Amino acid sequence: MSAAPDHSPFSSPFTGSSPRTGVVVSHGFTGSPHGVREWAESLAAAGYAVRMPLLPGHGTSWQELARTRWQEWHAGIDAAYLELAAECDHVVVAGLSMGGALALRLAATRPVAGVVLVNPGLVIDDPRAPLAGILKFVLKSTPAIANDILKEGVDEGAYPRTPVAAAHELNKMFKDTLRLLPRITAPVRVYRSAVDHVVSDASLAALRRGLSNAPLEVIRLENSYHVATLDNDAPRIFRGTAEFIRTVVDGGNSVRGGEDSGAANSSRKETADD
Repeated sequence: MSAAPDHSPFSSPFTGSSPRTGVVVSHGFTGSPHGVREWAESLAAAGYAVRMPLLPGHGTSWQELARTRWQEWHAGIDAAYLELAAECDHVVVAGLSMGGALALRLAATRPVAGVVLVNPGLVIDDPRAPLAGILKFVLKSTPAIANDILKEGVDEGAYPRTPVAAAHELNKMFKDTLRLLPRITAPVRVYRSAVDHVVSDASLAALRRGLSNAPLEVIRLENSYHVATLDNDAPRIFRGTAEFIRTVVDGGNSVRGGEDSGAANSSRKETADD
């Protein structure tokens, strides 16, 4: 029997010997830090300062999530960034699913050294999405989108129902984030599962179109579904994230990205291996 999901936030100080680097890690929609805890802990073990907040409306009940706005989710991640920026020379942002969109928002509005995303969401394919603002008054929730994990016996601890009001907020946040993508200049690495039953390839296509001023690398995961940070490819993600951070921090002289940074040369690379 597996341990109960841990929804608490995670924080660690800088303990490394390389340049002082912090990492903000964001969980996904209807989930909690439990889904990315091992990812955050692996980065802390590598010596980086880490902040992994519990986003407002998450880790409690789907009814509470239904009462939150997307700006509150962004504010939670932004506060974590500001904590790290006050004590570190470089900050990298990382996120799973909706957390990927929040990481991209930070990269568009704050100076970051790099971005690591796992199956990031930017588009809701459900044809009911445009109507969610109306449906929320007559349909409070829909079945859960949780536990899209290939590895047996793993529970991400997400909500058993998805609140329609929160899905409406998510759709609004995605649209606003797409608008900001051209502002990003920091390098972006995406880990993308070959089979994902939650986020379709439309989100990656939208990222490619919008990320016009930043280098983008896509690494395919062949042995995981959507919640890849708890799936068979998790060790690859953890090792690869640490490697990516070393590259962007040791290979550059300053923090890059955000509204006040100059444009970087854009590149595209897709690989099935680290």
